[in-house]
Amino acid sequence: MRGRRVYTVLALTTALLWTAAGPVVAQRKRKNSDELQASGIRLREAEFYFTEGEKFFILEDYAKALLYYQRTLEIIPDNATVHYKVAEVLSQSNKQDDLLKASLSMENALKLEKKNKYFYLLAANLYSSLTKFEKAAETYETLIKEVKGSEEYLYELAAVYQYANKFDDAIRTYNRAENALGVNEVSSIQKMRLYLEQGKTKEGIVEGEKLLNAFPDEERYAMAFAEVLAQKNMRAEAIKYLEKFAAQNTDAGNVKMLLAGIYRDNRQEDKARPLLLTLFDDNTVELGSKLIVLGAYNTELNQTKAHNQSDPDKEKFALSLLEKLEKSSPSDPNVHILGGDLYLSTGNTREAQREYLQAIDLGNVNFEVWENLLYLETQSEQFDNVIKHSDEALVMFPNQGVLHYFNGYAYLRKRQFTEAIASLEQAKKLSSTNTKLLSELNSMLGDAYNAVKAYEKSDKAYDEALLINPNNDAVLNNYSYYLSLRKSNLEKAEKMSALLTKNNPDNPTFLDTYAWVLYTRQKYKEARKVIERAIFTGNANATHFEHYGDILFQLGDVTGAVQQWEKARGLNANSELLNKKIANRKIYE
Repeated sequence: MRGRRVYTVLALTTALLWTAAGPVVAQRKRKNSDELQASGIRLREAEFYFTEGEKFFILEDYAKALLYYQRTLEIIPDNATVHYKVAEVLSQSNKQDDLLKASLSMENALKLEKKNKYFYLLAANLYSSLTKFEKAAETYETLIKEVKGSEEYLYELAAVYQYANKFDDAIRTYNRAENALGVNEVSSIQKMRLYLEQGKTKEGIVEGEKLLNAFPDEERYAMAFAEVLAQKNMRAEAIKYLEKFAAQNTDAGNVKMLLAGIYRDNRQEDKARPLLLTLFDDNTVELGSKLIVLGAYNTELNQTKAHNQSDPDKEKFALSLLEKLEKSSPSDPNVHILGGDLYLSTGNTREAQREYLQAIDLGNVNFEVWENLLYLETQSEQFDNVIKHSDEALVMFPNQGVLHYFNGYAYLRKRQFTEAIASLEQAKKLSSTNTKLLSELNSMLGDAYNAVKAYEKSDKAYDEALLINPNNDAVLNNYSYYLSLRKSNLEKAEKMSALLTKNNPDNPTFLDTYAWVLYTRQKYKEARKVIERAIFTGNANATHFEHYGDILFQLGDVTGAVQQWEKARGLNANSELLNKKIANRKIYE
């Protein structure tokens, strides 16, 4: 209850503030002129302090406002308004001690002034914030008794009883409100909820029906009644009332939309779908409601996909609803965003990409749309598009590390290493808390720095990646291989490539890297065993056969080496070095 700020309408005039000084004025004749003069000075001083307090309160400098109000009270301690203002300042705090002090100030104010409803409202809010619900209820009761025309606060009183779990008192209070103000949505729906929570189903339904009978054509009351029933797992009853209302009010599109939703919740998809097809053609039904329904289908399809399953029938129906939306609202970006999500859920990445692009063209979209688009373009290796669209997205979201990541990755794949390094370093600065992304960024930075021969920075990036994930396959492979090519830190390279093949015993690429590290360390017999494992996987390429030949040559089997080189040439006929090896039957380092 405390979240509702209470504003005073007691814009203090000098006459109102100084009412408390009345007894002093009445005795002026009995005072000598010195006393009168001193009293006047003190009142003007109080007026100054209060005015300053008001100024700082408006400026939301509550500490200074409180100081000036308290100085005012030192001069006129019996002024209810100033006590109220002290409480109003203290009520801005979240500290229990301040709220307690505020409630004491309001007690003083109410002792001095019993007819001001704003005093009661602030006091009740403070008591509620302090979870003193009995005191809050007493305050509302006194307000309604003392201030004429305050019956509207019976709803606040009933809510306090609910917070205090005094449900019978709450119901009685709602009945009092109805007697004073008539049947309305607040009292009927709240009473219905309270009855149903207590298991009093019959009484709850009677309350709902009373509301519908009082307002038979009010669509939102029918919906509120049905929603409460559905929330209490009384879907059959909710459906009955909605069907009846829809039959009597054929243009009640929102009721029908709710009915379709409850049909679906009740596993009556056969009833929901024909209704939805009609509603999606109805322009009087809010677009937002349609988007919610289609979003629910998308969520279900995503859940099905997460379990490695599919539902072609549901996919087809959801896409038919999307088609209707795009026909009726072609210029709404939210329709195309949802279209992209739906196509992504159903595995149609090309259409998903088209939808996201259309949403972007139509207006400002959220970050996730750009992220999904860039993901799709990266997956399909459209690196020019990735660069273009990540640059556009960065204009709006410059501090999103993942956008710099996509940008850097695309430049890396295009072998534009300087640009890649700039983007990846920026992504790294912005992703300090995302350890998974950091590991990948350091891996790519290691590759990029190696490509521009900044070997010290490359090694540092790889080492940082391995600190995050010691089993990062890409880093273990690339780092060890590049070290072997540079003939640098070969012992470390061997340890990394050994771990790599231990984790991936049948990967021909990783086995080849390990074999080549061993070759570089002149461990030719061990290298031969490892490269043969790579070839026996059946997935060897030209590099594997060429390396096999090099190893055999170092072991003295020149004929065997030439045979392996020839196999490599059969897979890569354009290598001049390979042709030279075969022609001269010797190796070239």
